[in-house]
Amino acid sequence: MKHLAINNGRVLQKQAENDTLRQTTQAPASVQLLTISEEEAGQRIDNFLLRICKGVPKSHIYRVLRSGEVRVNKGRIDQLYRLQVGDVVRVPPIRMAEKPENHVPGAEFIILYEDAHLLVIDKPSGVAVHGGSGISYGVIEQLRASRPDAKFLELVHRLDRETSGVLMLAKKRSALVDLHEQMRDGVTDKRYLTLVHGDWKNARQHVKLALHKYNTADGERRVRVQADGMASHTVFSLKKKYAEFALLEAELKTGRTHQIRVHLSASGFAIAGDDKYGDFALNRELLKPAEGRGALKRMFLHAHQITFIHPDSKTPMTLNAALPPDCLKFLQSLS
Repeated sequence: MKHLAINNGRVLQKQAENDTLRQTTQAPASVQLLTISEEEAGQRIDNFLLRICKGVPKSHIYRVLRSGEVRVNKGRIDQLYRLQVGDVVRVPPIRMAEKPENHVPGAEFIILYEDAHLLVIDKPSGVAVHGGSGISYGVIEQLRASRPDAKFLELVHRLDRETSGVLMLAKKRSALVDLHEQMRDGVTDKRYLTLVHGDWKNARQHVKLALHKYNTADGERRVRVQADGMASHTVFSLKKKYAEFALLEAELKTGRTHQIRVHLSASGFAIAGDDKYGDFALNRELLKPAEGRGALKRMFLHAHQITFIHPDSKTPMTLNAALPPDCLKFLQSLS
């Protein structure tokens, strides 16, 4: 009986493998010849293949590259080759399991600026900029769904899910590369408005604390102040004082993950409504109105201004996003 059970187990396992093989090979596949457009030029061939071959494991992409099955202008290339305008890429048949696609509802957001190169929106709080980590989709996926004819649309930078305000997207690869260079060179000026709890003293205060990224036991991404972390610099300017709060403008000199939130928390001033680095008891109190103030049901952090050089015209630009109604209403209740 024991041998029979083992044999039956092997038969069932073989059937499962055959079923998987049938699922993997059911999708029709054929050679594709793709001509590289201006928007696609400049990226590495491996990244290009990963983008167009959705769902194919990275290991398989690199395997077909090494085997020479992928050709550019009929010649062999390696994975570091950067595509040029007009290149003809031969993509071999790549078979993969057909997975049901998650439906992404198309959405548009308040547009602060748009032309052939850029799209700048006012992102609402509570909306992720992209899918991942348990989130099915975000701003970028929704915009792509609502603009199916867009040949290129990529995030220039990111905002935390709870943060609202100015979010830039590139509609051309050349614009994306240019804006990333501006951010690396410190040309871009990003300003945030935030409300902190406590008696803020200085009209202008520099915070320079090195930051280190790590994951919690349950896989959540966090940041802490650590001597050997990444150099980080934020300049805070006092805009208005209230009885128990202060409205600050934060000017980013570096762009680290959660930089404003951790710099303020480490300085003893929690952002109102911050559920990661804030004052959790205070946050619970803020959910309901009390004497002398209204309710606040979000983190009070808003990307209100960005200054940059237009990637095509090379003219300086400054774009602003007004404080959202819920933040404005809370400030008015404190006055």
